[in-house]
Amino acid sequence: MFRASLRSWLVLAVPVVGVLVLTYSATSPEPRADGDWQVAAEPWDGPLPSGGTAQLSTCGVDTWPRPEARGKAEQSEDPRLALTSWGYYDPGPKTPGEPRFTVHAAIRTGDRPLVLDAPVAAGRVTLDFYGPHGEGVRASARGLTATVVDGGYPGKPVDVPASGRFQVDPGEELLLEVELPAGAVCPGHSLRDVSTCLPEGTNDAADCPMLTLTLSDPAIRAYRAGTADDSTARFFSDRLVAVFLEPDVSRV
Repeated sequence: MFRASLRSWLVLAVPVVGVLVLTYSATSPEPRADGDWQVAAEPWDGPLPSGGTAQLSTCGVDTWPRPEARGKAEQSEDPRLALTSWGYYDPGPKTPGEPRFTVHAAIRTGDRPLVLDAPVAAGRVTLDFYGPHGEGVRASARGLTATVVDGGYPGKPVDVPASGRFQVDPGEELLLEVELPAGAVCPGHSLRDVSTCLPEGTNDAADCPMLTLTLSDPAIRAYRAGTADDSTARFFSDRLVAVFLEPDVSRV
């Protein structure tokens, strides 16, 4: 009876293994280069390079633009936050700087001064853009910081006073600039078109995006409560809210 040695088995096995390898290679798809993989990923919330968080999980979600009030006097007249302007600015190839989208607003007070620590509302500013006609969220950012600027456009940052605080006196206003990070813009949009109306060139405000800007500061709660030592101060809201265009003022 023929009995193959270990050496003979190895000699016989090599051609068989080779045929199997060739067969597998011919029937298996070739591996793709790293740049060829296309994975359909859902928008997700994540940190922004400049600070704050992009809340992209809300992209396309059609919600009420004014956040639910979280304390007394949030919708009172004083102090108040008013939107003044917003837009995209591209310095062009011959001017230093990168394209930016900024929102400008003003804080106004009542018959008493309002004192805010610098930087104003550090890490407590939110910015949301909603497309018209039920399109839903186009951009959303949390944890931003406002910059105090002068009256120019684009605004020039104002030096922080020696006291480390900004004071808003009655009849005066504190001008703020908040930058919308590019990373907070939803897929399908860009900084350039995030505020575009549909149709473009329309004269109807209902065809244009809604903008919501909020900022929180303990000084706002103290102001509304009348005194920082008031034991009831915790029941008052520390947030200022500005919405353009408020879709239904009866719900404010």
